[in-house]
Amino acid sequence: QVQLVESGGGLVQAGDSLRLSCRASERTFSNYAMGWFRQAPGKEREFVAAISWNGGRLGYADSVKGRFTISRDNAKNTVYLQMNSLKPEDTAVYYCAARLGDNYYYTAARYDYWGQGTQVTVSS
Repeated sequence: QVQLVESGGGLVQAGDSLRLSCRASERTFSNYAMGWFRQAPGKEREFVAAISWNGGRLGYADSVKGRFTISRDNAKNTVYLQMNSLKPEDTAVYYCAARLGDNYYYTAARYDYWGQGTQVTVSS
């Protein structure tokens, strides 16, 4: 069982930056592809970004390309989401997810483990 704990959310103004972190309990963290998803009130959970087990492949939603960067540090069992030029429409609860294997997917159902989420609120 992999436990994921997100941190770094908060209330910011449009144009500001935040860095989310997600630390995993699993010692074999490097065996997992990782993803970030978000869910706004009244909306479905949507894909934000993902990274392969070794960081060699990255994927982003069109809405965040050029503004968000996903990275990972396998020595620290941690995946990050650097969010720049934040917009009010980025407001949501952000979740990290883990999937055993080297490939990432854009679909939430393909991930095996989830964190509890961290709130990001961007004011205009």
